[in-house]
Amino acid sequence: MTHKSAFVAIVGRPNTGKSTLVNALVGEKVVITSHHPNTTRNAIRGIVTRPGFQLVVVDTPGVHKPKTLLGGALNSMVSENMESVDSIVLCIPAIEEIGSGDLFIAKEIAQHKSSKKICAVTMIDMATKEIVPTQLMAAQKLAKQAGFEWDDIVPLSAKTDTQVQLLIDLLATYAPESPAFYPADMTSDQELSTHLADLIREAAIADVFEEVPHSIAVMIDEISEREKRTPDERPFFDIHASIIVERESQKAIIIGNKGERLKSVGIAARSEIEKKLRGKIFLGLHVKVMPNWQSDAKALSKLGFTPQ
Repeated sequence: MTHKSAFVAIVGRPNTGKSTLVNALVGEKVVITSHHPNTTRNAIRGIVTRPGFQLVVVDTPGVHKPKTLLGGALNSMVSENMESVDSIVLCIPAIEEIGSGDLFIAKEIAQHKSSKKICAVTMIDMATKEIVPTQLMAAQKLAKQAGFEWDDIVPLSAKTDTQVQLLIDLLATYAPESPAFYPADMTSDQELSTHLADLIREAAIADVFEEVPHSIAVMIDEISEREKRTPDERPFFDIHASIIVERESQKAIIIGNKGERLKSVGIAARSEIEKKLRGKIFLGLHVKVMPNWQSDAKALSKLGFTPQ
């Protein structure tokens, strides 16, 4: 039987439903999500394996006008991940007007002549029946302005799983013949420490606003597994992590009154991490100030980013 495999880049402006779509495609949470822009800071590969094909879907940071070294690094990450993929999916929300940011990304997509180009009109569950056809026509016009035509336009909702399978089927159709890139039971190639740091950051940014979410980073300082007392005992992990902020005032916000907010962050993060590790954990969180880390090349390198 012929087997197909493909790399697929999921791109778009911030908050267009990219990460939610990747999770829906994979069928489990491999990427954190948030209402804050630029929650995704790494190119994360989710793996969709079915009989006869495998799709490696790459969630990318939202493309935006950079104001810091970090912003420039994230935009460069998106460009790099559009190189040599088999398909590119541009996410455009059904509930937002198409603008200059979308055109900027579409023009970059146009440079990749050999890649299949699909527009995913996302969040149709939040749109009226009248809006969706209008947005489909606007998406067609966008491609013409950028100098190409979409191979497909798919209106969908990752939240309600509407037409997600259709997108999977289309991507599989476009996939070239190739053996699988990853084992069938693997759903992401993200390093465990990176994923755990993201789960903690997801909890930390949940209820903060303005510049604070952008100023938060997380480093895993230590992960260790305790020795089991019996073979059937659930695993128990000790995890120590640092929540990095840029100012003392932000540190105070994260810790909260008498440490209550940091405690809440720990409870929320621990719940998600225990699901991931399928065991119990002790989570020790520490808040540290690293002034202006988003524009500090050395700090970015320490946090795992490549400054541009």
